[in-house]
Amino acid sequence: MASAVLGDLSSSNAFAASNLRQAQGKSIGVFTSGGDSQGMNAAVRAVVRMGIHVGFRVYYIHEGYQGMVDGADNIKEAIWTSVSGIIQQGGTVIGSARCQDFRERAGRLKAARNLVKLGISNLVVIGGDGSLTGANCFRQEWSGLLEELVKKGEITAEQSKNCSHLNIVGMVGSIDNDFCGTDMTIGCDTALHRIMESVDAITTTAQSHQRTFVMEVMGRHCGYLALVTALACGADWLFIPEWPPESDWEDHMCRRLSELRTAGSRLGIVIMAEGAIDQKGNAITSNRVKEIISTRLGHDTRVTVLGHVQRGGNPSAFDRVLGCRMGAEAVLALLEATPDTPACVVSLDGNQAVRVNLMECVERTQQVAAAMKKGNFENCVSLRGRSFKNNLEIYKILSHVKPPNNPQQHVFNIGIMNVGAPAAGMNAAVRSAARTAILNGHQPYAIYEGFEGLAEGRLKKLQWMDVGGWVGSGGAKLGAKRTQPAKLGLPQIASKFKEFNLSALLIIGGFEAYDSVLQLAEARPQYKEFCIPMVVIPCTISNNVPGTEFSLGTDTALNAITDICDRIKQSASGTKRRVFVVETMGGYCGYLATLAGLAGGADAAYIFEERFGMRDLQNDVEHLAKKMVEGVERGLILRNEKCNENYTTDFIYQLYCEEGKGIFSARKNVLGHMQQGGCPSPFDRNLGTKLAAKSVAFIAEKMHNNYKEEGGRIVVECNEEDTACLIGLNRRTVQFSPVTHLKSQTDFQHRLPREQWWLKLRPLLRILAKHESVYEVEGEETSIE
Repeated sequence: MASAVLGDLSSSNAFAASNLRQAQGKSIGVFTSGGDSQGMNAAVRAVVRMGIHVGFRVYYIHEGYQGMVDGADNIKEAIWTSVSGIIQQGGTVIGSARCQDFRERAGRLKAARNLVKLGISNLVVIGGDGSLTGANCFRQEWSGLLEELVKKGEITAEQSKNCSHLNIVGMVGSIDNDFCGTDMTIGCDTALHRIMESVDAITTTAQSHQRTFVMEVMGRHCGYLALVTALACGADWLFIPEWPPESDWEDHMCRRLSELRTAGSRLGIVIMAEGAIDQKGNAITSNRVKEIISTRLGHDTRVTVLGHVQRGGNPSAFDRVLGCRMGAEAVLALLEATPDTPACVVSLDGNQAVRVNLMECVERTQQVAAAMKKGNFENCVSLRGRSFKNNLEIYKILSHVKPPNNPQQHVFNIGIMNVGAPAAGMNAAVRSAARTAILNGHQPYAIYEGFEGLAEGRLKKLQWMDVGGWVGSGGAKLGAKRTQPAKLGLPQIASKFKEFNLSALLIIGGFEAYDSVLQLAEARPQYKEFCIPMVVIPCTISNNVPGTEFSLGTDTALNAITDICDRIKQSASGTKRRVFVVETMGGYCGYLATLAGLAGGADAAYIFEERFGMRDLQNDVEHLAKKMVEGVERGLILRNEKCNENYTTDFIYQLYCEEGKGIFSARKNVLGHMQQGGCPSPFDRNLGTKLAAKSVAFIAEKMHNNYKEEGGRIVVECNEEDTACLIGLNRRTVQFSPVTHLKSQTDFQHRLPREQWWLKLRPLLRILAKHESVYEVEGEETSIE
């Protein structure tokens, strides 16, 4: 799929200026339709501010299609301050409603009249596939509707000419993530947060009383929420419509739960989508599952139906950033649209916002329903996309209780350790790695306290239940130290590899973990003990490891910062004109400051990678002073901890205090280690589980291909570059990159990758804060795969 990325167009001002002239005199209408989802407000805010930035007049259409049909006060022009303070709010501030009138031509005729009278010929619709299909139908009828309105005298010929064609751009707002053509829909990540909060709370009471809980989550036609929840909490059984259980599922489920209880588990968790069915298409209800477990096993079993709590609460950082990116991209798509441009939907393809043909996506989504109706569930899973299929395959692997018997396979020892600072998701990765290793017939060894623990011989064989309940635990249960092997002495580390007969090594950690494997790989000519498969799973809140766009733990830290910033701003609700200066962690990497700035609606984010000086600071002070006069009463400034050794947090705070006298007051906050704590987010639990499972599969293949007999025992020996790798998430794919190849891509002095994708989001942050900046198209129109 072809796509471009956000970028700093300092060399493309002519391009930007021509587009600005192109937008003059044009208007955009933005509305939300169908069910609400968290993150819609972030998308609305981005449409309004990006629209104004490029020269459009932007109109709110309240109450969805109903407001479009009713007109009058339901369609209001939005100004910059109209969207201040809404990015952290759940739901949709402009309302949403299902509209029967719009289904009829007479209703669409009224809607067209109301839009044309205001000069609106560009629409941004945020909703599900029904809302998007309705918009495309409206577009196809547009010329006929205008012709009829002119004949009736309800609009003039000039008004019809000025709005001669209607351009449509959609964004999918749905907690179910049930739209084909996008990896994630707006609201899905937040819904998973609400679900996991409930699961974590229920887990504690279930363990206390040795209960089994049957938890029903939303997903009438799509099992995404249930599937990811099951992965993220280590559920014992799963029901989703795309993967109905076998005919004897009652016996199998009871056997599974009984074996777990016998093995020492004090709780049982069954996750089911509300649309769960069996192979014949018959509904499987939560109460029926409860009765089966209670009657056959005698377990104290309870049912919890989460319902609309999944739609509530503040949006997650992911959904806020997603809404910002998609909203900005939607405006640019309308800016470039021609009368022949087909309706498109802005989608997430891996880590890029792209435009895909709307009706192709709708048709593919409808194919899922058709496949399910025919009972072709394998095709149904494939149509859901690669991410859904991978999640399901890994759940199937980890849902085993007993490892398969495979006497022909050699048993190898796999060392697992954490290196670096603790980060959320480490324990989920260790759990997944240990159980995947056991399922492959190998013996995982826990290495406590990193390389220091290895040097002291602090290793322990891990069994299946040793890692039970780890998936949702924060911190690092194996301990995490920053000490690297070269400091301890490579001969000592090599001797321990030999003593414990380690045939592979998996390290979960940050920059120190990557550097450690690089040291071991480069020392292979001197120490054959290091000639074994080694993999690094990047896990650090700083997101400063080369070879991956996302590190494990970053999402949890970003949510923590965003939540704290929300509270900080809320604390000033009774105080007018106050600016907060907040320091984030991240070392020299400005990822957290930048993304938290986008998610929190910050006015500026100072980072090491983008040099700034006194003139920039003064401009930002003046910018905030101007905003205060315009009616925005709070400001937020983020500063990465190592962005500048002279312009410290205290210096910037004092500068704002001095220069803001008589206009605003200032406060400062250093967030510190709160950013490293807490339970891992659903994203980090899921990512840690998947990366670890893939890493062990990679290691197992390398061991199988490189073993030999030596001195009466089986040993692994390999020194190829691709046997010492870092696993990373890049674009849509998981890649294993040799650490020796990544060396040239690394700034070791500042512990940074030389190229970082998120820097291209910097212009968007400044535009949405009303700074002058230039912006590049992030996605291009494509067809879905």
